Amino acid sequence: MGKHAVESILGGVVLVVAAMFLYFAYKTAEVRSVSGYPVSASFYKIGGLNKGGDVRISGIKIGTVTDTRLDLKTFDAVVTMSIAAEVKLPTDTVALIASEGIVGNKYVRLDPGKATTYLPPGGKISQTRDFRSLEDQVGEIIFLATGGEASGGNNAKK
Repeated sequence: MGKHAVESILGGVVLVVAAMFLYFAYKTAEVRSVSGYPVSASFYKIGGLNKGGDVRISGIKIGTVTDTRLDLKTFDAVVTMSIAAEVKLPTDTVALIASEGIVGNKYVRLDPGKATTYLPPGGKISQTRDFRSLEDQVGEIIFLATGGEASGGNNAKK
């Protein structure tokens, strides 16, 4: 009987440690969505950005992607984001799709400008840069190496 009791106690300890690990991982991963005001931005391509993705400034999460949809008139990808209420985005903010690595998750990176006016709730970020995949970058390097001219790489929409 003593052997079964020890096994039961050890099993309970393992479950408690696993629960603590899951709680710690949830708190540090910042997987919660950010509630705040909505803004949107249009991109030519978003490279696998999904609903629930992060919106970051200087690597700090300040928002969450709440929706991605296709604009049926321009065929651009429209990304809707929820930005934390305490973060005021200047009207000349630039949005771009970035990746956490070669196979990492995609997120929206915001580069705030210097404007003294701010985007209102429901506003639209007009300056965007499209996602550049690894294949795009390798193709451009090969093109340059064979004597072609660069495409510029900055596809800012105005």
